[in-house]
Amino acid sequence: MNRTSATLASAPAFVALACVGFLVSAPAQAEDKHANDGTTTSAASDGDLQDRDTIIVNGQPYSPHQQSPKATRPVRDTPQTITILTNEVIEQQNLLTLRDMLSTVPGITFGAGEGGGGYGDSINLRGYSANTDITVDGIRDSAQYTRTDPFNLEQLEVVNGPNSVQNGAGSVGGSINMVTKKPQANTRILASGGIGTDNYYRGTVDANVRVNELIAFRLNAMKHDNDVPGRDVETMKRWGVAPAVTIGIDSPTKLTLQYLHQEDDNTPQYGVPYYQVAGGALPGVSRASYFGFRNVDTQQSNVDQATATFEHHFNDRVTIRNVTRWQDVTQHSIVDPPQGTWCLANGLTPTGTPCTVAFTGATTGTLTVPAGYYYASGPRGNTRNTRNQLAYDQVDLMARFNTGFIEHSVTLGAAASWEKFYLSTGNVLRNANGTNPLLYYPLISIANPNAVVTGPAAASGIARVYGSNVYTGPINYIESARQTGELTNYAVYLFDTMKLGEHFEINGGLRWESNDGSYRADTVSTTTATLGQVTPGTVFYNKDKLFSYRAGLVYKPIKAISLYVAYGNSKTPSKTSVNGSCTAATCNVDPETARNYEVGGKAEVFGGRLLLTAALFRNERTNYKVATGDPLVPEQQLDGKSRVNGVALGAVGQITKAWSITANYTYLDGKVLRSIAQNSPAGTIDYGKDAELQNTPNHSGSLFSTYRLPFGLTLGYGVTYQGKAAFNLPTATAPQVLYSPDYWVHNAFLSYEITRALSAQVNVKNVTDSLYYTRIRNNGWATPGDGRAAVLTLNYRF
Repeated sequence: MNRTSATLASAPAFVALACVGFLVSAPAQAEDKHANDGTTTSAASDGDLQDRDTIIVNGQPYSPHQQSPKATRPVRDTPQTITILTNEVIEQQNLLTLRDMLSTVPGITFGAGEGGGGYGDSINLRGYSANTDITVDGIRDSAQYTRTDPFNLEQLEVVNGPNSVQNGAGSVGGSINMVTKKPQANTRILASGGIGTDNYYRGTVDANVRVNELIAFRLNAMKHDNDVPGRDVETMKRWGVAPAVTIGIDSPTKLTLQYLHQEDDNTPQYGVPYYQVAGGALPGVSRASYFGFRNVDTQQSNVDQATATFEHHFNDRVTIRNVTRWQDVTQHSIVDPPQGTWCLANGLTPTGTPCTVAFTGATTGTLTVPAGYYYASGPRGNTRNTRNQLAYDQVDLMARFNTGFIEHSVTLGAAASWEKFYLSTGNVLRNANGTNPLLYYPLISIANPNAVVTGPAAASGIARVYGSNVYTGPINYIESARQTGELTNYAVYLFDTMKLGEHFEINGGLRWESNDGSYRADTVSTTTATLGQVTPGTVFYNKDKLFSYRAGLVYKPIKAISLYVAYGNSKTPSKTSVNGSCTAATCNVDPETARNYEVGGKAEVFGGRLLLTAALFRNERTNYKVATGDPLVPEQQLDGKSRVNGVALGAVGQITKAWSITANYTYLDGKVLRSIAQNSPAGTIDYGKDAELQNTPNHSGSLFSTYRLPFGLTLGYGVTYQGKAAFNLPTATAPQVLYSPDYWVHNAFLSYEITRALSAQVNVKNVTDSLYYTRIRNNGWATPGDGRAAVLTLNYRF
């Protein structure tokens, strides 16, 4: 399937568009009908509730706030850039995965989607990895898998700045928090069904029932199938159910029990061969083509999560809250990345080398790959079976009190967590005795990988065998390695907002934690005589004590405006994630340190209908690990330095009663300051010095706007822009820096209220069918963005 690429405009053009709303990372707009259930998540008086920032959306007050006891002030008065996407906004834009949702937040990019812990989400936030900064209800979710559905999501919160003080052992870029749905006080049932192009079928139900004066029950369920738009093979199938019950729904003491079960059966999305040195996607390759083995590749995940939240309000000023969670995530993946030798029409590979492959061993000789064919190599049949287990408990005491003329909003808390990780790695494209059944995988047509296209016979050397993206050999799982890891974390923290009269507030947080982890890598024999024999590896340990902090000063010249300055740090130990390996070169290295500086302002205009935000910030990694330059000192050295300077602008709310807008723009200037160890030999050249940070575009932004006509019809338009970004650092052998192209994606939205209970919604994604690429891996592969797709959804409220 061939697609036409839309013309990509320059970054400055987007700045002009972005200025429509004075843009920034502000909370997303929508009527949040579930935001409060009659009680608050922190001790708060009626006066405090009235002091929250209020935006009028769809004729109703919209009060964006973080669902965390550590957020001691509303978003407007918190000295940090915060983006909140409510469930209504997520549904209105038909955002179906975490990646979809984060694509609307500027400053976020996505990596190639694969790491040592398996296939899954790979996220960069403001220049730095955020893979270990993902939380659910404020609880770390470090398992590496693809988070695919928002059916049980109340809102998504992106908080920019150091994550360590909030959730422990994190990066300086920020954190991503997913807030789950909980029972509400009023009965409300919503059923939705969707059908669309690319075999799109979706059904959801959100049933909140007030059983009696004491109990409320909520059930969310989902079934979803679709082919990936613009692709021939990839599919996504999943179902999930999430029951929850609250006992004491309107009382000062309540207990909420939640459970989530979700199963996914997806096709891994590696995309197409991509060589920027050859102009990007290879000539003759369709965006729709699949170069794995379509009858073998799979990504199957299973999530089970149980949560108990106890909350007691002693009075309107003091509250205690305890949350306990058990989570079990398993994933089975078989992948065949598009690696190997690609022979172009000129008879050379994309890097200009001959299309030949040399064989040694039992069979020797040279295979010449003909023009227009692909010789598959690399980790074909690579199989990973992972399991992540989590046990977590957190207790918070929230209080409001005065010391003299100073009013305090305090949260004092403690948390304890235990995580365990297991990974079994091997290959399924094997004989039962562990041997490889093929000398090489049959040659695949670059233009048509779905069919066996027989090419010319070899004039000399090894004979040519032709095939397709269907594997025809034996399938037996032969294990080759195992990894196990454990991580325990104990923390105490204190957050306080001190209100000094009507104009000044001091917002601060402190966290001390003990982070202890272990890691072991075993080898498993694949030799026929000793097949399956396990050789245990060395157990490596990492123990660190971490102290994190953040402080901000807020000045409010008037109630509707907050001006602030903030500073904070982050600590990243060698064992920051239970998935992460810990080796002799890294396990005894001290924690990495980073700092964040931010100055900004937030203002309500148009009588509280529109919230404008703006911020200038600087993120500094002051000492990150780099390879040692002294062979006598094997441990990595904390000599790496980098920084990101940035600007964030945004607007959210209503320009008029009928016209709503959410607009965001982020500018990032990322630079490597030092990339070699200080113990490197004299005269060693630091080729990475002053290079651009990878996956850090200078310009990015998004706009989503709707206009409601008097007769119940609402029209909407959305656009996302991602500027070009470097995806490699210069080295002695490859000094050239390569860039991913910039791109625009346009979306359209239409909804109509047929009756008070029944409404219809149409979403058209990528209206112009633009061809663009994400998750680019240099001289490897890239994932084409989804092609044009249309979905019709019917919503019925009982």
